[in-house]
Amino acid sequence: MRLFVGDDWAEAHHDVEVMDNSGRRLAKARLPEGVAGMAKLHAIIGDLVGEDADEVEVLIGIETDRGPWVSALVAAGYAVLAVNPLQAARFRDRLGVSRAKSDAADAHVLADMVRTHAHELRPVAGDSDRAEAVEVVARTHKSMIWERTRHTQRLRHTLRDYFPAALDAFDDLDAADTLELLGKAPTPARAARLTIAQISAAMKRARRKNIADKAPIIQAALRADHLGQPEIVTQAYAASVHSLLAVPGVLNTQIKTLAEQVDAHFGQHPAAEIILSQPGLGTILGARVLAEFGDDPTRYASAKARKNYAGTSPITRASGKKKVALARFVHNDRLIDALTAQAQTAMMRSPDARAYYDKQRARGVNHYPALRQLANRLVGILHGCLKTGTPYNEATAWPLSAQKAAA
Repeated sequence: MRLFVGDDWAEAHHDVEVMDNSGRRLAKARLPEGVAGMAKLHAIIGDLVGEDADEVEVLIGIETDRGPWVSALVAAGYAVLAVNPLQAARFRDRLGVSRAKSDAADAHVLADMVRTHAHELRPVAGDSDRAEAVEVVARTHKSMIWERTRHTQRLRHTLRDYFPAALDAFDDLDAADTLELLGKAPTPARAARLTIAQISAAMKRARRKNIADKAPIIQAALRADHLGQPEIVTQAYAASVHSLLAVPGVLNTQIKTLAEQVDAHFGQHPAAEIILSQPGLGTILGARVLAEFGDDPTRYASAKARKNYAGTSPITRASGKKKVALARFVHNDRLIDALTAQAQTAMMRSPDARAYYDKQRARGVNHYPALRQLANRLVGILHGCLKTGTPYNEATAWPLSAQKAAA
């Protein structure tokens, strides 16, 4: 016997519906988030299964694969199926065309979806606690880097409006010496009075190279003529910049601190040695790859399945005589970002990776599609290494290149 549960979750509550094999509704309820809600869910299911609990399989569909609630469901022995919100939306359209929507109706859709398509849905991966710890710190670390980029762009746009000379003088607006000098001199007039000694001291504290050559160039750029704003407007912009400068500085500190945590957690994972042996993967990128792929050994049935999840493999659209291969639009942004960065670095570390990229370019493929194809190949190599428990080997990973070299 099987019971099918749809769980439409929100921050404060869960709408659930329980179905039997025929699609008949057995129970529905709105449960509070937390221990009390989980206890009520167990009670509802317990009343339905009675004394036959050992002979009943409970399948739960929910539009997330993480969090304390999901962990509690898995710990209770339920089969938890992670449903992509896009899948649920498409399935909802099959049941009605009115576009009506409610949490209770979504719970019904999820329950029915699990009842009819459980064989096509992905169970929540059974990642280890160590892998989940790596995921937490690696994701937060990357989020802070993205946030720093956003704040740096805000700073760039503000400077361009009243102090364009600063953009000519400083290449990295989030660098420590840039933040220090702009903090001391946020207006064109004050920046023009900066001495070589002041600029050099800031660069030295930031551990810059070639200070003697670069400091005069920065000073000259700050003293160059440029279009400006009225004094009162300039002072308003300077006050805004002073506040904007504080954010990248704090983020720089926390990014460095979290990088140490990423290194510590990732270094303790059993798969770290194999992942670090891959071309283009260091501690930070390796941790991100592990975090997004997870470490459940049964999650990916084949290298193709891992590539599909990564979003590096193409999709085919065929109709009649027309057939095209396209890049996957829907993918894990964090994972594809890490794999693309790996492919870029791998070209400098692995001769065969570089040769594979050059081969795609020779076929007329543009840079980014060629990079994506290289990333796809590297995902397949990583899958093989993890499956066999062996580190990366250039000759094994690229057998055709090894054969040609031998010949």
